[in-house]
Order: sequence, then C-alpha cells, then structure tokens
Amino acid sequence: MIIETIIEALKFILPAYCANAIPVIIGGGKPLDLGKNYKDGRRIFGENKTFRGFFSGLIIGSLVGIAENLFFGYPILFGFITSLGALTGDLVKSFFKRRIGLKPGKMLPVADQLDFVLGATLFSFLLMPPTLEVFITIIIITPPVHLITNFLAYLLKLKSHPF
Repeated sequence: MIIETIIEALKFILPAYCANAIPVIIGGGKPLDLGKNYKDGRRIFGENKTFRGFFSGLIIGSLVGIAENLFFGYPILFGFITSLGALTGDLVKSFFKRRIGLKPGKMLPVADQLDFVLGATLFSFLLMPPTLEVFITIIIITPPVHLITNFLAYLLKLKSHPF
C-alpha cells in the first residue's frame, strides 16, 4: 500500500519535478525580471530565473504530462498546468528570497524543496487535485529527492552549490 502511494505520488508530481529541474540544464540567457529591481532596490527574481529556463521547464513538463496522458489517462493539460504551477511557485519563492536579502543560489531550507510542489499542487486543482494521501507523500519524499538531485547537479557541474 505504501509503495503504491509513493508510485502514485511520483506519477502525479513528475511533470513538476521535470519542470523544476530542466532549467538547471537548459536555462541561462535573458532574466525574467529583465534586470529590474523591485521598489526595495533588490532584483525582482534574480539572474538565475530566465526566459529560457522558464519556457524549457514548461515545455518539458508539458511533454511529460502528455506521456502521462497516454500511459495513465491523466488529463491532457495536466503536465502544462502543474509545470506552470511549479515554475510559478519557484518564482514566488525567489521573489521573497530577494526581499530578505538572499542572493540567487543561496539556500532557504524547506522553501527551496517545497516551493514548486506547492505551486504545482495549487494549480492542479484546476484539473485534478491529488488525494490528501498523495499530497502528504509528495511533501515527505520531495525534500530528499530534491537534495539528492541538487547534489548530483553539483557533481555534474550544472550547479555551483551542492544544495
């Protein structure tokens, strides 16, 4: 029963995981905030949130969602909606990290691991919200998965910080 719930949780959150991860590989280029500062004098999102990263995450997450539609019968727009939610959640977190003076790439424990999950879950209510059991499982498994993948990205020299 636990294994089945973990599998359901991973299937549910996979487009968001992919949307969140792919900007590390494909990102770069023009920043989403166009280098502009907020009224507090700090960058809106920072240099690491780019158009290329955002749209590559949205495309890859959407493609994963299309595959899930074919294999699992998920709604066709599920990957797009949850990917958009994941990327939006990450942007909201980045906005607040800049407000408290954290530089891009600096860790904000818990928020860095769950921002995209909360955004994806919130947006999923438009099509197919998770069960409470699946949501709790996602919240439990995501921090270690996120930390492990960030460490691997660091080892592969895709990130400048391991966490």
